[in-house]
Amino acid sequence: MLLLLVLLSLRAWGYEAPEDKQDVFATTACPAFLTFINAAYLAGVTVELPCHCKPPQVQSVVWFFRKHLGSYEETRALSDRHGNKLLDSSQVPHSGDLSSRFSIRLFSLLIFRAGPGDSGIYICGSAHQDFFYAYDLDIQENKRRQYSTSQPLYRVFTSYRRWTVCDRCGVPGEQVCVGLCYIRSRFLHVRYRRANQTVASCGSGAVPRAFGQSFWQSRVGAKLKVRSCQVTCPTQPPQSSKLLALSASSPVQIPVFYLSHPADQVLTLGCPGARPNMAVAWDRGSKPIYRYENSAGGNLSAKPPRLIIDTGHHLVFQPAKTQDSGVYYCWLQGRRAAEIHLLVYVHMGRGQSVFSHPDFPAAVYTVLESYAAMTAVFCLLLFFRAVVRHHRGAAETHVD
Repeated sequence: MLLLLVLLSLRAWGYEAPEDKQDVFATTACPAFLTFINAAYLAGVTVELPCHCKPPQVQSVVWFFRKHLGSYEETRALSDRHGNKLLDSSQVPHSGDLSSRFSIRLFSLLIFRAGPGDSGIYICGSAHQDFFYAYDLDIQENKRRQYSTSQPLYRVFTSYRRWTVCDRCGVPGEQVCVGLCYIRSRFLHVRYRRANQTVASCGSGAVPRAFGQSFWQSRVGAKLKVRSCQVTCPTQPPQSSKLLALSASSPVQIPVFYLSHPADQVLTLGCPGARPNMAVAWDRGSKPIYRYENSAGGNLSAKPPRLIIDTGHHLVFQPAKTQDSGVYYCWLQGRRAAEIHLLVYVHMGRGQSVFSHPDFPAAVYTVLESYAAMTAVFCLLLFFRAVVRHHRGAAETHVD
């Protein structure tokens, strides 16, 4: 009862279904006993948590959150400082604060660029003391060390997913393979469930606290492997002359986005429609941007690159410069998916002055040069006027 009172007293972040749309949840029954579905992801990806069930008479859902080690009294409703602001995830995602990283779309909770701090329990419910569906979310950071360990009570290992398809076609591309940390034990909490009840992700709330410090020291982080690839673009099947004429008159267009951003600030670009298990690639114009040369851990030089592709397949400028302005393309599953026109402009914000701008000396030199030229022209005009008056005065004296 105390938990319910706390939840009802908090401002909720919800989504209401349109009245003219059919309720697809009417045939899906919610579990009688709330369990937490374990879901593990690599840090930096965009996570989608669907609310798979709700009573048909409920037209709005509320998402709640608490940390894994937090008490039930610490459960809070998700909201932002601007109120119940909902963002359209189909737009080009770019850098922003925490309030812009969360969005609700068709009852599903979207977390843009999820980080380890977003790990915890997420509950889909309502503001009327109802709870429908819950997730045990574990966000793991990319680490270089890789090993497995066994103890009498548990075994820690890395589980790798399949290699993605080649992220480009027609030109050299890359493939990505993600490995996440998991634990196998017969003593996992029964309320946190997966298909295999003896396996859970390392950061799951199903891991008993009794395992102690030895478990947290032996756990491994997520891994991200990258390898090069090259595939040919798929050819179109034979078509009749009428179909060819029709396709030539209406070529397939990719969506075009326009984005402006102030210079000297971090900028993050995301590919619209991308999911964690998809192959994503980036180009600047016709030049490919490869992960091996532009990634947080791929570049072995002492100084990290200013332009990187993070583990969530986002293109990150650290920071953005005016010379970064241009046209960028993103690929999804080997096909171009979006065209982004980026404009990075000079912004005089708080804490900045005109004298600190790098173009200030050149601007001063141009102004002084123009002033000197105008002064010289003015002096020449005065001298020419004086000469004309002198000749006129001499002519009048000669006539007299």
